[in-house]
Amino acid sequence: MALNRAVAVGEVDGPDVALDLVDRLDLDTYHLFHSIRADLLRRLDRTDEAARAYDAAIARTNNAAERAFLQRRREALSRVP
Repeated sequence: MALNRAVAVGEVDGPDVALDLVDRLDLDTYHLFHSIRADLLRRLDRTDEAARAYDAAIARTNNAAERAFLQRRREALSRVP
């Protein structure tokens, strides 16, 4: 799956390269797409965009544990100096 590849690329080549791959995917309804995108944006210090991506991921999951995890990640953005 291309999303898994983008995650691996992010670890090897950096979040900027991975974000370019992710942004080419048409997976808007998939919460993990938004979650991965949010993490890449966070790693690039693009916190406003990361927050919007976390919000999109939260809105697209029905799993309470995943939602709670994503909410904690989103809240952590506001604690970054």
